[in-house]
Amino acid sequence: MRRRHHFHIDHRGHSVSVTVQTGHKPVVEVLVDGKETGHATARDDRPVTVEVELPTDPPTPVTVRATPGPGVPRCLLLATPDGEGQVMAPRPY
Repeated sequence: MRRRHHFHIDHRGHSVSVTVQTGHKPVVEVLVDGKETGHATARDDRPVTVEVELPTDPPTPVTVRATPGPGVPRCLLLATPDGEGQVMAPRPY
């Protein structure tokens, strides 16, 4: 059964939202400021990373790491060179 989970964080003045659709082939979609900027298909419940850019001058690369399972999906925004992540808050809609 497919189910959608939503996550959000504000980073450097930009809105980063992620939708993780679970099921046989999990799908991860990333939106920056409301525009789709990246997506990926996961294998099983393995973590998947999606690289996107924030529209700054110059563009700022960030990575979203989504873990579809097992259990409730989780998302991290990896925005620092050392790979330290910020937990993205789940959204109920």
